[in-house]
Amino acid sequence: QVQLVESGGGLVQAGGSLRLSCTASGFTFNTYPMGWFRQAPGKEREFVAAINWSGGTTYYADSVKGRFTISRDNAKNTVYLQMNSLKPEDTAIYYCATDRRGSSTMRTSTPNYWGQGTQVTVST
Repeated sequence: QVQLVESGGGLVQAGGSLRLSCTASGFTFNTYPMGWFRQAPGKEREFVAAINWSGGTTYYADSVKGRFTISRDNAKNTVYLQMNSLKPEDTAIYYCATDRRGSSTMRTSTPNYWGQGTQVTVST
């Protein structure tokens, strides 16, 4: 079965950085796109970033462009989200996800598989 496990969340001051990791198992990781989403209490889950199977194509939400970078290490079955210049509005639970429909589809469609999430809190 598909399993996705996020890690790396925590508390950081505004302007700081965090790197989230998501380790995958149960599927052929290097043939699947991966994505990051986030959800704050009382808000809709929103798309953050996605990356295709090879890492050659990426997509970002407008709110994180220039600050966040998604990457993957297929040898380790891991996808990363490097978050720089963090803002209080970035505070949320961050989830990684995958779906065979493709990386671009993650911008508008709910992926089939999700991790448990990791909390990111950015203080003012």
